[in-house]
Parts: sequence; C-alpha cells; structure tokens
Amino acid sequence: MHFPTLFSPLDLGPFTVPNRLIMGSMHTGLEESPKHFGRLAEFFRSRAAGGAALIITGGVSPSDAGRAMPGGAAMLTEADVELHRCIPDAVHQAGGRICLQLLHTGRYGFHPKVISSTNAQAPISPFQPHALSAEEIQAEIASFAEASRLAEMAGYDGVEIMGSEGYFINQFTSPALNDRTDEWGGSADNRQRLAVEIVKAVKAVVSDNFLIIFRISLLDLVPKGTPWSEVASLAKKLEAEGVHLLNSGIGWHESRVPTIASMVPHAAFKDATSRLKSIVGIPVAVTNRINMPDQAEALLAEGLADMATMARPWLADANWGVKAEQGHAEEINTCIGCNQACLDHVFVGKSVTCLVNPYALNEHKLQVVPAAVPKSIAVIGGGVAGMSAAVEAAERGHKVSLYERNETLGGQFLLAAAIPGKEDYAQTLRYFKARLAALGVTVHLGVEVTAQDLKEAGVSTVILATGVRPRVPELPGVERANVVRYDQLLSGEVAPASSVAVIGAGGIGFDVCEFLLHCDAPVTATKDFLQHWGIDCEDDAQGGLVKPQPQHAHRRIVLCQRSTTKPGKSLGKTTGWIHRTALRMGGVEHLVGVEYLRIDDEGLWYRLDGVEQCLAVEQVVLCSGQVSELGLQESLIEAGLGVHVIGGADKAAELDAKRAIRQGVDVVMALSA
Repeated sequence: MHFPTLFSPLDLGPFTVPNRLIMGSMHTGLEESPKHFGRLAEFFRSRAAGGAALIITGGVSPSDAGRAMPGGAAMLTEADVELHRCIPDAVHQAGGRICLQLLHTGRYGFHPKVISSTNAQAPISPFQPHALSAEEIQAEIASFAEASRLAEMAGYDGVEIMGSEGYFINQFTSPALNDRTDEWGGSADNRQRLAVEIVKAVKAVVSDNFLIIFRISLLDLVPKGTPWSEVASLAKKLEAEGVHLLNSGIGWHESRVPTIASMVPHAAFKDATSRLKSIVGIPVAVTNRINMPDQAEALLAEGLADMATMARPWLADANWGVKAEQGHAEEINTCIGCNQACLDHVFVGKSVTCLVNPYALNEHKLQVVPAAVPKSIAVIGGGVAGMSAAVEAAERGHKVSLYERNETLGGQFLLAAAIPGKEDYAQTLRYFKARLAALGVTVHLGVEVTAQDLKEAGVSTVILATGVRPRVPELPGVERANVVRYDQLLSGEVAPASSVAVIGAGGIGFDVCEFLLHCDAPVTATKDFLQHWGIDCEDDAQGGLVKPQPQHAHRRIVLCQRSTTKPGKSLGKTTGWIHRTALRMGGVEHLVGVEYLRIDDEGLWYRLDGVEQCLAVEQVVLCSGQVSELGLQESLIEAGLGVHVIGGADKAAELDAKRAIRQGVDVVMALSA
C-alpha cells in the first residue's frame, strides 16, 4: 500500500474515518451569502470524493458580535439550518464527513460591535472592542452551544471550536491580552475558563455521535503569549471535558513571524504538535506547510501526530487524496504557499481560488468537456502559461504540440524556484510535466519553431506563450561586465559579488535580494528557520518566542528604486510584510527616489535630491521590468494561422503567474466551444 499510515483508519470516538487526511478550515469568500452555498457544497463534495476523510468548513460565527464583518457568516437560527443543509448532504453523498468551524473573531472583527476580554484594540482592526462583563461572557458561551446544536440539525458531523490564531477564545486564554482581574482573568485557570465552559456547554446539547474538535494555540508567536506549560494544562482540561480531537494552531494573525507562506519549511512546527500528542490520550492533528503525501506519511509514521491537516493543498488539487492513495503522487498539483489567490483574495473581499488551480471554487463554471471540434494546436512557450494551455487542450481532446526554445520547461517559474524559500515552485513544474506526459502531449525542447514548420505539421491554431525577456534600461555603462540581468543571476550563469546594487524594487527586485541574502546562507532547514525568526518549539518561552538569530550572507546589498513610494508596496497583501521584514533583518539598504546616471568602474552613479553620488559596488543587477517576447507573432499571422497570445507575451508588466495559468485555461475553453 502507498503511504500505509496515512491511509489507515482512525477511531475518533463518534465515528471512524477511513484515512488520516483532514481538509482544514479556510475562508473562501462564499460563506457569507447563501446564494453561494451551492458552489460551496460542490467544492466540498469534490474534495470528499478526492480523498479528504474529514472536512472543516470556513469559519462561521456563533453570535452576531463574533462575525468577521457586517453580515459575516453565522449560525444563529433554524433558518440558517435549512440554508446549510445542502453542504453536509453533498459531502455525505461523496462518502465524507464535515465539521462546521465555529469561529468567533472577538477583537479581530471588522465591525463596530467587536468584543473581547479587554478593550485593547487589535493592530489589524480599526475598531476598539467592548470588554465583556461576566454576564455577557455567559451569553457568548451559550451562543457556542446553540450554534453547535443547530450545526447537528443541519447535518454536520461535528464542530471545530476555534481556540487559536488570536481569535476570541485565544484572547481570553493568552496572558498577552487578558489582563482581567475577575474569574475570567488573572491565573491560567481563570483565563482558560472560557474555553472549558464552551466545551461543556456544547457537550450538553449535542449527541454522542457529534465530533468535537478544538483548535488549540500551541504557539501564540506574540510577545508575552501563552507558555507551553499553560498550553499543556489547557489541553488536558479539554480532553477531560470530552473533546475528541485537538487540532494544532500556530501563531496569531498579528504575529510578526511567517507560519504558512512559501518560505516556511515543511511541517516546521511539528515538534509543538509532537509535544501535545505526548501529554494527551486523544488524537491530535499536525498542520502548517504540509503539501505532499510523503511529508504527511513521515509525520504520522513517526508517531508525531494522528492526522494531517491541510487546507490550501486541497485548493490546489481536489483529488489530492485519491492520487496519493493510488500511487500517483507525481500528478498532485501541489500548493506552493504563495497566498496570491487564496488569502490575498480574502483580505480584499474577493472569492478564493488557487494560482496553480483556477478550477478551485470555480467548479460551477469551469468544467473539462470534450472539444466540439478537436483541433491541431501548437503551443509555443514552455512556461506556466504555455504548459497550462497545453494540458487543458490535451484534456479536451485536441492534438497538442508544445515548443520550447530552451532545453528545459519552466520559463520564469524556473527562476522563481531558485529563490531560497520558493523551492516548492518547482513542484508546479513537476506537476505540469507529469500531466503533459500522461496526456501524450508532444514536447519539443531546444527548438526555434517557425510559421512554416507549423504549417507543414498541419497546425491550424497557435497559442503564443513565449513569455518575456528582462528589460535593459538605456543607461551608460549598462553593457559592462559588472552589470547582469536578474535571469543571469538566478540561473547561475553569473555568480553574485560581495557588494551588489539591485535596480528595481518590484517583486523580482525583492526576490533577487532574498537570493543574494540566502543563496549561500540558507534558512530552509527547520532548525535554521526557527533560529532565524526566533521561534521556540521545545521550551517554555512565552508565546513560543525567543531572540531571533538572523542568518544571511555577508555581502552588501542595496535595493534601488526611482519612485518615492514605500519599497515593496506592491507585494502580496498577506506576504509583503514577510519579504520587507526579511530584507530588513538581512541589513539590505534602500535607496528611494533615485535618478540613475551611469555605471562605471567605481559603481552605480545616481542623483538623489539634486546631488550626484556614486554607490560603490562590484555588481549591478537589473530588475527593471520585462518586455513581451512577440517576435513570432507577425509571421504566424501572415501564414494564416489563428494566433492567441497569453501570459507574459500578452502582458509583461508585473509578471502574474495567476493570470498566466488562468489564461491558459480560458483560451482553450474558448477554442473548444
């Protein structure tokens, strides 16, 4: 059997699950409106059919005050029961189990009715919370019980009580925030009272067949947070009160430590879960940055946990579990931890999807159906846009040939995978290559194809995905040997010098700086990562934080930009702060609002505030934008071929893999209708 521990059954008490895979909670942007519940039901149904034994929904509030936003998702009345019923029904039809996550946001809510243990305002919310009275706390406890009763009526198999990530319950349990002096604050027993009383209240109103999961904060990752001794005492109390499963919670939303982004090593916080498992007798689940079955199998086989919770990997591939169980792990479309189409979408009010899988949460409008008239299609360009289009076309029955002038597929994604912390980007290339082979796409590498070649091959339609080339600015001295393009540096064609100026502070400029910091001082090993960011998974440090021990290369790096905006302003909503912090920790200097003048033996000359100066560096790296590669377009059109341009060839500014992969799907759908 492939991955025997992962695919062994587990008795959770109320019921037995056939494998150890949990699809963890993630907000999709659809929970707020019942008109989208059909989409949500199909999304969850497909994941249950794809091998997720237990699914946990996005957060649903048990009370009006606990909503994430005005009109946010809540389970309050029997009318909500009827609206929700289609979701567990769909999962059950696929043979799965599903739990409703009860998420009370407390002071993290974005509305004026927010409440908490104290009136201290959260740094990520514009609203000051109301500090609850003892009577008001009892009302919130009762709301958890009522929401659980309603969830069982709706057909859910259980609830996950969200007790981590800095939300309402965590705002009581953690000494970082709870400064109350009554029976709900002060001692650890008093601060933990809310969590214990909620579980008691829930147990009193649900049946013995109803699963109760508690997501416990193992590492708050905030100053003066919960020490391990208190985590352990709370876990034992929850077990005693009848919780069936403890799920790992890592970090608060206001933590200044990355916990799920791509630079976090796989299962970086597993030791915290292992400690938890060693002190309780109920199953525990490990989470955070587990994206492939060999990782999950190793964790469970070693006895570090009983189940593996993954959320975004199920966005990336609805059939993750089936592929793993059947021995086709190489065909799993792997989550790369980019956040660009999931968390970044949530925080700007967009519905969630996935950069590497545009079908995620678009199942209602994106379906693979055979082409009405199969065509002979040539895809020119083997980056992610071209590979996406080639796979999509082959799946719909077209005859497909893919041409790439280099000897390796991947394009700009291949360069991205060279950035320390973005190694998982290579998994996307592995996935596409596996799909191309499985679908019988003819791949031509190292070929400069011409319009005449395609005409002779009987091609009628061309998808032009030739990507971009780095833009070289018109600057005196730019042709010198000490000036290199970012692609030359990242591909290993040119070695980094000991002092470097990086021209251009967009996403590629930041990536190049991280490459320069860590290409010869990596922090990709778990031990190095934890030391680098100051995370303690083994002792009793408050909140799991200790003094960081940054590791980086001993070279001078200066990031330069012409604009006067804050460096990194255009980076991802949920990951930009990590990249800015990483550069600051590495001592990267910033020059903002500069006018580039020339490059010579002395270095990079520029003008700032009217004063001409020289940046004395050995090397200048150009990250000054890209230009679309469209050299073939005119000859293809003149040859009478139908030409469709996608990816960087279509739009070079601000390279966007999310757009490129989705364009590959969309262009083929249009051609197949």
